[in-house]
Amino acid sequence: MSAQNPTRRQVLKSAAACLAPTIIPASALGLGDRPAPSERVTMGFVGIGLQGIGVMEAFLKHADVQGVAICDVHDKHHRDRDWGEGRVLGREIGKSIVDQTYGTTDCAAYSDFRELIARDDIDAVQVSTPDHWHALITLAALRSGKDVYCEKPVTHSFLEGQALVRAVAENGSIFQVGSQQRSDAKFRKPVEIVRNGHLGQIQRVEVGLPPCYSTPQGDPAIIEPPEGLDYDLWCGPSPVLPHMRARHHRSWRYHTAFGGGTLMDWIGHHYDIAHWGLGVERGGPICVEARNWTWPETEIYDTPVDYDILCSYEGGIETLISSRKPMGTKWIGEDGWLSVSRKETSASNPAWLEGEFNPGKWKAYRSPGHQRNFVDSVKNRRETVAPAEIGHRSITPGHLGWVSAKTGRPLDWNPASETIANDDGAQQELETLNYRKPWRLDKS
Repeated sequence: MSAQNPTRRQVLKSAAACLAPTIIPASALGLGDRPAPSERVTMGFVGIGLQGIGVMEAFLKHADVQGVAICDVHDKHHRDRDWGEGRVLGREIGKSIVDQTYGTTDCAAYSDFRELIARDDIDAVQVSTPDHWHALITLAALRSGKDVYCEKPVTHSFLEGQALVRAVAENGSIFQVGSQQRSDAKFRKPVEIVRNGHLGQIQRVEVGLPPCYSTPQGDPAIIEPPEGLDYDLWCGPSPVLPHMRARHHRSWRYHTAFGGGTLMDWIGHHYDIAHWGLGVERGGPICVEARNWTWPETEIYDTPVDYDILCSYEGGIETLISSRKPMGTKWIGEDGWLSVSRKETSASNPAWLEGEFNPGKWKAYRSPGHQRNFVDSVKNRRETVAPAEIGHRSITPGHLGWVSAKTGRPLDWNPASETIANDDGAQQELETLNYRKPWRLDKS
Protein backbone atom coordinates (compact mmCIF):
# COMPACT_ATOMS: atom_id res chain seq x y z
CA MET A 1 0.00 0.00 0.00
CA SER A 2 1.28 3.41 -0.86
CA ALA A 3 2.00 5.95 1.84
CA GLN A 4 -0.60 8.59 2.64
CA ASN A 5 -0.03 11.90 0.93
CA PRO A 6 0.13 15.19 2.90
CA THR A 7 -3.38 16.13 1.85
CA ARG A 8 -4.79 12.97 3.42
CA ARG A 9 -2.92 13.64 6.67
CA GLN A 10 -4.31 17.16 6.75
CA VAL A 11 -7.80 15.75 6.33
CA LEU A 12 -7.24 13.41 9.27
CA LYS A 13 -6.06 16.28 11.44
CA SER A 14 -9.12 18.31 10.54
CA ALA A 15 -11.48 15.40 11.28
CA ALA A 16 -9.89 14.75 14.68
CA ALA A 17 -10.06 18.45 15.52
CA CYS A 18 -13.81 18.40 14.87
CA LEU A 19 -14.20 15.52 17.30
CA ALA A 20 -12.28 17.29 20.05
CA PRO A 21 -12.42 21.07 19.81
CA THR A 22 -11.35 21.60 23.40
CA ILE A 23 -7.65 21.17 24.17
CA ILE A 24 -7.06 19.96 27.72
CA PRO A 25 -3.72 20.86 29.32
CA ALA A 26 -1.55 17.88 30.27
CA SER A 27 -1.44 19.12 33.88
CA ALA A 28 -5.23 18.83 34.10
CA LEU A 29 -4.96 15.14 33.21
CA GLY A 30 -2.69 14.39 36.14
CA LEU A 31 0.54 14.25 34.15
CA GLY A 32 2.04 17.05 36.28
CA ASP A 33 5.76 17.69 35.94
CA ARG A 34 6.81 15.33 33.21
CA PRO A 35 10.27 13.81 32.68
CA ALA A 36 12.43 15.35 30.00
CA PRO A 37 11.61 14.15 26.47
CA SER A 38 14.80 12.08 26.44
CA GLU A 39 13.50 10.12 29.45
CA ARG A 40 10.07 9.37 28.00
CA VAL A 41 9.07 6.18 26.18
CA THR A 42 7.63 7.22 22.82
CA MET A 43 4.78 4.97 21.69
CA GLY A 44 2.71 4.22 18.63
CA PHE A 45 -0.67 2.48 18.90
CA VAL A 46 -1.96 0.07 16.23
CA GLY A 47 -5.60 -0.99 16.44
CA ILE A 48 -7.98 1.57 17.92
CA GLY A 49 -10.95 -0.61 18.78
CA LEU A 50 -12.55 -0.84 22.21
CA GLN A 51 -9.67 -2.80 23.77
CA GLY A 52 -7.06 -0.79 21.90
CA ILE A 53 -8.43 2.52 23.16
CA GLY A 54 -8.67 1.27 26.73
CA VAL A 55 -5.07 0.06 26.83
CA MET A 56 -3.82 3.16 25.01
CA GLU A 57 -5.50 5.41 27.56
CA ALA A 58 -3.89 3.39 30.36
CA PHE A 59 -0.47 4.01 28.80
CA LEU A 60 -1.15 7.72 28.28
CA LYS A 61 -1.77 8.18 32.01
CA HIS A 62 1.93 7.60 32.69
CA ALA A 63 3.97 10.80 32.69
CA ASP A 64 7.01 9.10 31.16
CA VAL A 65 5.03 7.88 28.11
CA GLN A 66 4.73 10.05 25.01
CA GLY A 67 2.16 8.92 22.47
CA VAL A 68 3.17 10.13 19.01
CA ALA A 69 1.21 8.07 16.48
CA ILE A 70 -1.88 5.90 16.04
CA CYS A 71 -2.96 3.54 13.29
CA ASP A 72 -6.23 1.92 12.30
CA VAL A 73 -7.69 0.82 8.97
CA HIS A 74 -11.11 2.23 9.93
CA ASP A 75 -11.57 5.95 10.36
CA LYS A 76 -14.61 5.80 12.65
CA HIS A 77 -17.01 3.10 13.89
CA HIS A 78 -19.05 1.90 16.86
CA ARG A 79 -17.90 -1.72 17.07
CA ASP A 80 -20.98 -4.00 16.94
CA ARG A 81 -23.44 -1.26 17.87
CA ASP A 82 -25.68 0.67 15.53
CA TRP A 83 -24.16 3.80 14.03
CA GLY A 84 -24.06 6.60 16.58
CA GLU A 85 -24.55 4.31 19.59
CA GLY A 86 -21.86 3.64 22.17
CA ARG A 87 -18.32 4.90 22.12
CA VAL A 88 -16.77 6.15 18.90
CA LEU A 89 -13.78 4.04 17.90
CA GLY A 90 -11.22 4.15 15.12
CA ARG A 91 -8.44 6.26 13.70
CA GLU A 92 -9.95 9.73 14.09
CA ILE A 93 -10.87 9.42 17.76
CA GLY A 94 -7.51 7.75 18.50
CA LYS A 95 -5.67 10.80 17.25
CA SER A 96 -8.04 13.07 19.14
CA ILE A 97 -7.41 11.25 22.44
CA VAL A 98 -3.63 11.50 22.11
CA ASP A 99 -3.77 15.16 21.10
CA GLN A 100 -6.05 16.01 24.02
CA THR A 101 -3.71 14.27 26.44
CA TYR A 102 -0.85 16.59 25.62
CA GLY A 103 -2.72 19.68 24.49
CA THR A 104 -1.28 19.52 20.97
CA THR A 105 -2.26 18.47 17.45
CA ASP A 106 0.99 16.58 16.80
CA CYS A 107 -0.18 12.95 16.89
CA ALA A 108 0.17 11.32 13.47
CA ALA A 109 -2.66 9.11 12.20
CA TYR A 110 -2.05 6.26 9.74
CA SER A 111 -4.16 3.61 8.06
CA ASP A 112 -1.15 1.39 7.26
CA PHE A 113 0.88 0.06 10.18
CA ARG A 114 4.04 0.00 8.06
CA GLU A 115 4.12 3.79 8.00
CA LEU A 116 4.00 3.95 11.79
CA ILE A 117 6.65 1.27 12.25
CA ALA A 118 8.97 2.97 9.75
CA ARG A 119 9.33 5.96 12.06
CA ASP A 120 12.64 5.99 13.91
CA ASP A 121 11.34 8.18 16.75
CA ILE A 122 9.10 5.46 18.23
CA ASP A 123 10.46 3.27 21.04
CA ALA A 124 7.51 0.92 21.53
CA VAL A 125 4.36 -0.20 19.74
CA GLN A 126 1.04 -1.35 21.14
CA VAL A 127 -0.66 -3.97 18.94
CA SER A 128 -4.40 -4.31 19.62
CA THR A 129 -5.67 -5.58 16.27
CA PRO A 130 -7.69 -8.75 15.61
CA ASP A 131 -5.68 -11.92 16.21
CA HIS A 132 -4.79 -12.63 12.58
CA TRP A 133 -2.67 -9.45 12.49
CA HIS A 134 -0.80 -9.86 15.79
CA ALA A 135 2.23 -11.70 14.47
CA LEU A 136 3.02 -9.77 11.29
CA ILE A 137 2.71 -6.35 12.91
CA THR A 138 4.64 -7.43 16.00
CA LEU A 139 7.43 -9.02 13.97
CA ALA A 140 7.76 -5.92 11.79
CA ALA A 141 8.01 -3.75 14.90
CA LEU A 142 10.54 -6.02 16.63
CA ARG A 143 12.75 -6.20 13.55
CA SER A 144 12.73 -2.42 13.30
CA GLY A 145 14.19 -2.20 16.78
CA LYS A 146 10.99 -1.45 18.69
CA ASP A 147 9.61 -3.05 21.85
CA VAL A 148 6.05 -4.37 21.73
CA TYR A 149 2.99 -4.68 23.93
CA CYS A 150 0.60 -7.07 22.15
CA GLU A 151 -2.86 -8.19 23.13
CA LYS A 152 -3.61 -11.84 23.77
CA PRO A 153 -3.65 -14.41 22.31
CA VAL A 154 -0.09 -13.56 21.42
CA THR A 155 -0.49 -15.07 17.93
CA HIS A 156 -3.15 -16.63 15.74
CA SER A 157 -1.13 -19.72 14.74
CA PHE A 158 1.53 -21.89 16.36
CA LEU A 159 4.27 -21.11 13.83
CA GLU A 160 3.69 -17.40 14.35
CA GLY A 161 4.26 -17.89 18.07
CA GLN A 162 7.57 -19.63 17.51
CA ALA A 163 8.71 -16.91 15.10
CA LEU A 164 7.78 -14.19 17.58
CA VAL A 165 9.63 -15.83 20.46
CA ARG A 166 12.74 -16.11 18.29
CA ALA A 167 12.50 -12.51 17.13
CA VAL A 168 12.25 -11.21 20.70
CA ALA A 169 15.37 -13.15 21.66
CA GLU A 170 17.35 -12.27 18.54
CA ASN A 171 16.59 -8.56 18.78
CA GLY A 172 16.96 -8.26 22.55
CA SER A 173 13.44 -6.82 22.62
CA ILE A 174 11.07 -6.15 25.49
CA PHE A 175 7.69 -7.79 24.95
CA GLN A 176 4.52 -7.88 27.02
CA VAL A 177 1.43 -9.99 26.33
CA GLY A 178 -1.80 -8.26 27.33
CA SER A 179 -2.65 -11.06 29.79
CA GLN A 180 -3.22 -8.53 32.56
CA GLN A 181 -4.21 -11.14 35.16
CA ARG A 182 -0.47 -11.66 35.74
CA SER A 183 -0.29 -8.13 37.14
CA ASP A 184 -3.27 -8.65 39.46
CA ALA A 185 -2.68 -9.60 43.12
CA LYS A 186 -6.03 -11.43 42.98
CA PHE A 187 -4.31 -14.06 40.82
CA ARG A 188 -0.77 -13.71 42.15
CA LYS A 189 -1.58 -14.84 45.70
CA PRO A 190 -3.39 -18.05 44.67
CA VAL A 191 -0.42 -18.91 42.45
CA GLU A 192 1.92 -18.44 45.43
CA ILE A 193 -0.30 -20.65 47.61
CA VAL A 194 -0.14 -23.44 45.03
CA ARG A 195 3.58 -23.05 44.30
CA ASN A 196 4.43 -23.16 48.02
CA GLY A 197 2.82 -26.58 48.38
CA HIS A 198 -0.22 -25.85 50.55
CA LEU A 199 -2.41 -28.07 48.36
CA GLY A 200 0.11 -30.88 48.44
CA GLN A 201 0.93 -32.71 45.22
CA ILE A 202 -1.25 -31.28 42.46
CA GLN A 203 -3.30 -33.98 40.76
CA ARG A 204 -5.63 -32.09 38.48
CA VAL A 205 -6.32 -28.57 37.19
CA GLU A 206 -9.66 -27.49 35.75
CA VAL A 207 -9.73 -24.40 33.53
CA GLY A 208 -13.13 -23.05 32.58
CA LEU A 209 -13.47 -20.90 29.45
CA PRO A 210 -16.64 -19.50 27.84
CA PRO A 211 -18.63 -21.41 25.22
CA CYS A 212 -18.80 -19.88 21.78
CA TYR A 213 -21.82 -18.90 19.68
CA SER A 214 -23.91 -21.22 17.55
CA THR A 215 -25.94 -18.53 15.78
CA PRO A 216 -24.97 -15.19 14.17
CA GLN A 217 -24.21 -12.36 16.55
CA GLY A 218 -25.47 -9.44 14.51
CA ASP A 219 -26.88 -9.02 11.04
CA PRO A 220 -25.61 -11.79 8.69
CA ALA A 221 -26.54 -9.90 5.51
CA ILE A 222 -23.60 -9.44 3.13
CA ILE A 223 -23.01 -5.72 2.64
CA GLU A 224 -20.40 -3.48 1.11
CA PRO A 225 -17.66 -2.40 3.56
CA PRO A 226 -18.51 1.05 4.91
CA GLU A 227 -16.79 4.14 3.61
CA GLY A 228 -13.69 4.85 5.67
CA LEU A 229 -12.78 1.17 6.15
CA ASP A 230 -9.93 -0.42 4.18
CA TYR A 231 -11.43 -3.91 4.34
CA ASP A 232 -8.76 -5.51 2.16
CA LEU A 233 -6.04 -4.34 4.54
CA TRP A 234 -8.20 -5.28 7.54
CA CYS A 235 -8.26 -8.86 6.20
CA GLY A 236 -4.53 -8.72 5.45
CA PRO A 237 -2.99 -12.22 5.41
CA SER A 238 -6.41 -13.87 5.82
CA PRO A 239 -8.95 -14.53 3.08
CA VAL A 240 -11.27 -11.67 2.18
CA LEU A 241 -14.54 -13.13 3.43
CA PRO A 242 -17.81 -11.44 2.47
CA HIS A 243 -18.28 -8.42 4.71
CA MET A 244 -21.12 -8.54 7.24
CA ARG A 245 -21.83 -7.08 10.66
CA ALA A 246 -22.12 -10.58 12.14
CA ARG A 247 -18.44 -11.17 11.41
CA HIS A 248 -16.82 -7.76 11.60
CA HIS A 249 -15.39 -5.87 14.53
CA ARG A 250 -16.37 -7.72 17.73
CA SER A 251 -17.53 -10.99 16.13
CA TRP A 252 -14.52 -11.58 13.86
CA ARG A 253 -13.04 -13.94 16.47
CA TYR A 254 -15.65 -16.63 15.83
CA HIS A 255 -14.22 -17.48 12.40
CA THR A 256 -10.80 -19.12 12.07
CA ALA A 257 -9.80 -16.71 9.31
CA PHE A 258 -9.43 -14.04 11.98
CA GLY A 259 -9.55 -15.66 15.44
CA GLY A 260 -9.81 -18.92 17.33
CA GLY A 261 -13.19 -18.58 18.98
CA THR A 262 -13.68 -18.16 22.69
CA LEU A 263 -11.19 -20.99 23.24
CA MET A 264 -8.24 -19.00 21.91
CA ASP A 265 -9.69 -15.69 23.09
CA TRP A 266 -9.59 -16.76 26.74
CA ILE A 267 -6.96 -19.50 27.02
CA GLY A 268 -4.19 -16.89 27.32
CA HIS A 269 -5.83 -15.69 30.52
CA HIS A 270 -6.96 -18.63 32.66
CA TYR A 271 -4.64 -21.32 31.29
CA ASP A 272 -1.75 -18.92 31.69
CA ILE A 273 -2.63 -18.77 35.40
CA ALA A 274 -2.84 -22.58 35.51
CA HIS A 275 0.67 -22.87 34.05
CA TRP A 276 1.96 -20.24 36.50
CA GLY A 277 0.64 -22.22 39.46
CA LEU A 278 2.15 -25.46 38.14
CA GLY A 279 5.51 -23.81 37.44
CA VAL A 280 5.50 -24.91 33.79
CA GLU A 281 5.22 -21.47 32.14
CA ARG A 282 8.16 -22.31 29.83
CA GLY A 283 7.23 -25.93 29.37
CA GLY A 284 4.05 -27.70 28.43
CA PRO A 285 2.04 -30.92 28.39
CA ILE A 286 3.22 -34.28 27.11
CA CYS A 287 -0.14 -35.36 25.70
CA VAL A 288 -3.15 -33.39 24.42
CA GLU A 289 -6.55 -34.70 23.36
CA ALA A 290 -9.62 -32.82 22.16
CA ARG A 291 -12.94 -34.27 23.27
CA ASN A 292 -16.63 -33.48 22.91
CA TRP A 293 -16.34 -30.53 20.52
CA THR A 294 -19.62 -29.21 19.15
CA TRP A 295 -19.97 -26.86 16.20
CA PRO A 296 -22.14 -23.84 15.26
CA GLU A 297 -25.45 -24.17 13.48
CA THR A 298 -24.43 -21.31 11.17
CA GLU A 299 -21.76 -21.37 8.45
CA ILE A 300 -20.82 -17.81 9.36
CA TYR A 301 -18.71 -19.14 12.25
CA ASP A 302 -16.46 -22.19 12.35
CA THR A 303 -15.07 -22.29 15.90
CA PRO A 304 -16.33 -24.79 18.50
CA VAL A 305 -19.34 -23.92 20.62
CA ASP A 306 -18.46 -26.31 23.44
CA TYR A 307 -15.13 -28.05 23.86
CA ASP A 308 -12.93 -30.10 26.20
CA ILE A 309 -9.16 -30.43 25.92
CA LEU A 310 -7.47 -32.96 28.21
CA CYS A 311 -3.73 -32.48 28.82
CA SER A 312 -1.22 -34.66 30.66
CA TYR A 313 1.97 -33.32 32.27
CA GLU A 314 5.07 -34.91 33.73
CA GLY A 315 4.46 -36.15 37.26
CA GLY A 316 0.98 -37.44 36.51
CA ILE A 317 -0.81 -34.08 36.54
CA GLU A 318 -3.87 -33.75 34.32
CA THR A 319 -5.53 -30.55 33.20
CA LEU A 320 -8.93 -30.04 31.64
CA ILE A 321 -9.69 -26.99 29.51
CA SER A 322 -13.45 -26.87 29.13
CA SER A 323 -16.38 -24.65 28.22
CA ARG A 324 -18.41 -26.83 30.56
CA LYS A 325 -16.52 -25.82 33.71
CA PRO A 326 -16.96 -22.57 35.69
CA MET A 327 -14.84 -19.69 34.41
CA GLY A 328 -11.41 -19.54 36.01
CA THR A 329 -8.68 -21.86 37.24
CA LYS A 330 -9.02 -24.57 39.89
CA TRP A 331 -6.04 -26.56 41.21
CA ILE A 332 -6.86 -29.82 42.98
CA GLY A 333 -4.20 -31.39 45.18
CA GLU A 334 -3.80 -34.17 47.72
CA ASP A 335 -4.38 -31.76 50.61
CA GLY A 336 -7.02 -29.43 49.21
CA TRP A 337 -8.18 -27.27 46.33
CA LEU A 338 -8.10 -23.62 45.32
CA SER A 339 -10.12 -21.80 42.66
CA VAL A 340 -9.64 -18.29 41.26
CA SER A 341 -11.53 -16.24 38.69
CA ARG A 342 -12.07 -12.56 38.06
CA LYS A 343 -15.20 -12.67 40.21
CA GLU A 344 -14.09 -14.68 43.23
CA THR A 345 -11.47 -16.82 44.93
CA SER A 346 -12.33 -19.85 47.05
CA ALA A 347 -10.42 -22.68 48.71
CA SER A 348 -10.91 -25.81 50.76
CA ASN A 349 -9.06 -23.98 53.55
CA PRO A 350 -10.43 -20.41 53.86
CA ALA A 351 -7.44 -19.44 56.03
CA TRP A 352 -5.25 -19.44 52.92
CA LEU A 353 -7.23 -16.52 51.55
CA GLU A 354 -7.10 -14.30 54.63
CA GLY A 355 -5.19 -11.07 54.16
CA GLU A 356 -2.48 -11.80 56.72
CA PHE A 357 -1.76 -15.31 55.42
CA ASN A 358 1.79 -15.61 54.08
CA PRO A 359 1.89 -18.23 51.30
CA GLY A 360 5.58 -18.96 51.87
CA LYS A 361 9.09 -18.51 50.56
CA TRP A 362 8.37 -18.66 46.82
CA LYS A 363 7.17 -15.29 45.54
CA ALA A 364 5.65 -14.53 42.17
CA TYR A 365 6.83 -11.67 39.96
CA ARG A 366 5.51 -8.44 41.53
CA SER A 367 4.15 -6.27 38.72
CA PRO A 368 3.14 -2.69 39.57
CA GLY A 369 0.45 -2.81 36.86
CA HIS A 370 0.50 -4.29 33.39
CA GLN A 371 1.19 -1.10 31.43
CA ARG A 372 3.52 0.28 34.12
CA ASN A 373 5.46 -2.99 34.09
CA PHE A 374 5.96 -2.75 30.33
CA VAL A 375 7.15 0.87 30.48
CA ASP A 376 9.53 0.07 33.33
CA SER A 377 10.91 -2.89 31.38
CA VAL A 378 11.44 -0.78 28.26
CA LYS A 379 13.53 1.58 30.39
CA ASN A 380 15.46 -0.94 32.52
CA ARG A 381 15.54 -3.79 29.91
CA ARG A 382 14.31 -6.40 32.39
CA GLU A 383 11.85 -9.08 31.29
CA THR A 384 8.17 -8.27 31.76
CA VAL A 385 5.72 -10.26 33.87
CA ALA A 386 4.16 -11.69 30.67
CA PRO A 387 6.97 -12.20 28.12
CA ALA A 388 6.70 -13.72 24.67
CA GLU A 389 7.65 -17.31 25.50
CA ILE A 390 5.24 -17.55 28.43
CA GLY A 391 2.45 -16.09 26.30
CA HIS A 392 3.21 -18.54 23.50
CA ARG A 393 3.42 -21.56 25.82
CA SER A 394 0.18 -20.68 27.60
CA ILE A 395 -1.84 -20.94 24.37
CA THR A 396 0.03 -23.88 22.81
CA PRO A 397 -2.41 -26.44 24.34
CA GLY A 398 -5.16 -24.58 22.47
CA HIS A 399 -3.30 -24.89 19.16
CA LEU A 400 -2.72 -28.59 19.89
CA GLY A 401 -6.36 -29.03 20.84
CA TRP A 402 -7.36 -27.72 17.40
CA VAL A 403 -5.03 -30.23 15.71
CA SER A 404 -6.33 -33.08 17.87
CA ALA A 405 -9.91 -32.14 16.99
CA LYS A 406 -9.10 -32.05 13.25
CA THR A 407 -7.18 -35.34 13.23
CA GLY A 408 -9.47 -37.10 15.68
CA ARG A 409 -6.65 -38.47 17.81
CA PRO A 410 -4.60 -37.63 20.92
CA LEU A 411 -1.19 -36.05 20.37
CA ASP A 412 2.08 -36.92 22.10
CA TRP A 413 3.83 -33.59 22.60
CA ASN A 414 7.51 -32.88 23.26
CA PRO A 415 7.57 -29.49 25.04
CA ALA A 416 11.37 -29.24 24.75
CA SER A 417 11.46 -29.51 20.95
CA GLU A 418 7.88 -28.24 20.48
CA THR A 419 7.01 -31.08 18.15
CA ILE A 420 4.34 -33.77 17.93
CA ALA A 421 5.94 -37.20 18.29
CA ASN A 422 5.37 -39.95 15.73
CA ASP A 423 2.57 -38.20 13.83
CA ASP A 424 3.74 -36.43 10.69
CA GLY A 425 0.20 -35.59 9.62
CA ALA A 426 -0.59 -33.85 12.89
CA GLN A 427 2.73 -32.00 12.84
CA GLN A 428 2.02 -30.80 9.31
CA GLU A 429 -1.41 -29.59 10.43
CA LEU A 430 0.19 -27.70 13.33
CA GLU A 431 2.59 -25.95 10.95
CA THR A 432 -0.01 -25.02 8.34
CA LEU A 433 -0.26 -21.35 7.40
CA ASN A 434 -2.86 -20.10 4.95
CA TYR A 435 -1.58 -16.61 4.27
CA ARG A 436 -3.05 -14.63 1.40
CA LYS A 437 -0.47 -13.27 -1.03
CA PRO A 438 1.59 -11.15 -0.88
CA TRP A 439 1.68 -11.55 2.91
CA ARG A 440 4.08 -14.14 4.29
CA LEU A 441 5.65 -15.13 7.59
CA ASP A 442 9.39 -14.67 7.75
CA LYS A 443 10.36 -17.44 10.17
CA SER A 444 13.96 -16.30 10.63
